[in-house]
Parts: sequence; structure tokens; C-alpha cells
Amino acid sequence: MQRVERVVVLALDGVYPFELGIPSRIFGAADGRYDVRTCSADGGPVRTNADFSITVERGPDALATADTVVIPPVGQEFLTDHVPDEVRAALARIRPGTRIVSICTGAFVLAAAGLLDGRRATTHWHLADLFRRMFPHVELDPDVLFVDDDPVLTSAGAASGVDVCLHLVRKDHGSRLANAVARRCVVPPFREGGQAQYIERPVPDTGATSTAATRVWALERLGEPLTLSDLAGHARMSLRTFARRFHDEVGVSPGRWLIQQRVARARNLLESSDLPVDSIAGQVGFATGASLRQHLHAAIGVSPQAYRRTFRTTR
Repeated sequence: MQRVERVVVLALDGVYPFELGIPSRIFGAADGRYDVRTCSADGGPVRTNADFSITVERGPDALATADTVVIPPVGQEFLTDHVPDEVRAALARIRPGTRIVSICTGAFVLAAAGLLDGRRATTHWHLADLFRRMFPHVELDPDVLFVDDDPVLTSAGAASGVDVCLHLVRKDHGSRLANAVARRCVVPPFREGGQAQYIERPVPDTGATSTAATRVWALERLGEPLTLSDLAGHARMSLRTFARRFHDEVGVSPGRWLIQQRVARARNLLESSDLPVDSIAGQVGFATGASLRQHLHAAIGVSPQAYRRTFRTTR
């Protein structure tokens, strides 16, 4: 029988309603693999950053039952190097070894509680300077979507909470289920943690032609040696216009995006098949098995054999 993972979301005053709902929405779409519960530090109502408060049925005791704890973004009063006594007491109920995830400013709570000391972490880019001044013992990387420093994960603002939750579904149960969850929630199935945050990036003109159709076309042909000229030709744009518009829409260059998609497809095949590495490399568009090994190691730090072995051991 499949074990159900318990996810407990700790809602603190000033919580952002959108991010508060992300764990329930993503983990709740994962075919019953997770049991998501929400609690507060004192068991009472929680003030949000919107014009309403929420009633939470559970108190801090729920944290002691968690396999994963999620801290959504918090209000301005938590952007300090001090954790209120009731919050510190609540965090103390988390069992050693429990996976802990922060979304956006939730990282301030973890850092103030000493849970990020000596670790690599991220938070919203707009608050990076403040975070660094307050927590010099944390290795902050404000230029990424999320950081997995197992068992502590931190993510940047808003939609990156979706990315980190999908990352955990993929890590726990594989790409097939993570992709299914993404489809059900109508969100991108894969944005690697090292992708840059969207810092002051201009929005394309509403009348501009999108590169979305070309991305779909490319995903159906990952095994082919696609070039920038191929992509621009399909989009009926000049090379320069296509490259600029693609970067504005996706946040990375076309070449970088292709590598990300090929690595994602390779991970799926490593998880779900016994195909040799060289065969997988050919199917996803890498010229050789050595090229796949290089790109996989750059993306997640392990070889194809180690990834396949670790994934199957975890399963």
C-alpha cells in the first residue's frame, strides 16, 4: 500500500492567500499521495495580507505529525531577525529530519529561527539585501527560483512556490506524476531551480507574436538536432527578434531552454525505463551519452546511473 505523506502548512499572520493555497493545490492533485493540513502557531484565526482573515482548525501540535512542513510568505512584522515566542515554540515541535519548505518571505522565519545557518537559500529578489544584512550566516542566492538543500528547501516569490512543490512531487514520485499534476493545475511542468527570477523583465507587447507555438513544436521534436534557425523559422521571425522575444517570455535563451527540456525528458526516461544511457541520449536530442551525462550532472549534480539508482531506491 502506498504510504501517504503528511504535509503541514504553517499559516502566520500576514500570510499571502495565493501562496497559502499552493501546497494544497499541488500536493492535493497528486493522486492521494499527500495529506495536506493547515495549522497556525496558536490554533486561532490568522490575519492575511488581504482584506480578510482565515479560520484554521489545527494548532501547532499538527507540526509534530508532518513529513513536510511548508511556511508560506509572512507579513511585514516577520521581516526581522527575531521569531516571536509562540512561533519559535511551534517550530520546536517539528521532528528532527522533517523536510521544511519556505515560500518567498517564509525564508525570514526559517533564518531567524536558525534553521538556515550555513545553508544555501533563496527568497524574493526584492528583499535580498535586507536578508543578507540580517542573516550573514546564510548563503543567499537571490537569482534562482528555488534551492534544495535537503532537507530544507527555500523558494522565491509567488509562482516559484508552485515550482518547488512540483519539484518535491517529482523527487518523491517521479516525473510522470509531477507532469500529471502540472497538467491538472494548468501550470508549467518543469522550471529548474537554477532558472533566474524574473527581475524587472519587460513584458512583451500584447500585439507581439508569441513563441509558445514554437515551444510546443520543439517539444515534439526534442530528438532532432534543432537549431536557433529552425526555431526562428517555425515562428516566422528573424533570429534576433525570436531570441529576444523568447527570452522575454521564458526567462532563458532558446538554447538553454532546449537543454532544460532535454534533461527533463531524459530524467523521465531514466525513471520509467531500462533503456541504456546512449539510447536515452539519442531520444532526447543529445549527440552522445557523454553529452547527456555532462548536462544531467550540471543540472542536478549526479550521473544518469546514479540518478536512476537513487530514484529507484527511493521508490
